Amino acid sequence: MTNKNKKSRRSQEVGISTKVSREKKLKITPLGSRVLVEPETAKEEDGKMTDSGIYIPQSGDKEKPERGMVIAVGLGEYDDGELVPMRVKPGDKVMFSRYGYDEVKIDGKEYFIIKEENILAVIK
Repeated sequence: MTNKNKKSRRSQEVGISTKVSREKKLKITPLGSRVLVEPETAKEEDGKMTDSGIYIPQSGDKEKPERGMVIAVGLGEYDDGELVPMRVKPGDKVMFSRYGYDEVKIDGKEYFIIKEENILAVIK
């Protein structure tokens, strides 16, 4: 095989593997009693205009949301050798403790990993 054919073949192989990696879906399953939550996005206001005509922009230091949608759940945790199943399921809207989560980025999108005990309520 000539060098030109080898190069051509290598580039085809790289192209195939790149295509496969783009199509591959990333699946995440939290461990134990942890839950993967997509946080609710805060509703943005453009800002406010005072009576004197001064424009005050919306501040960038908003607090993190305390609500979100459950994306994935772990199996649960063991208590006295028996598996206690999770009480929340994917698709549930939940309220959670303000500081009881870990932030993670997956494919450029922000998610929270929360222990089930830090979920305060399911919103119906």
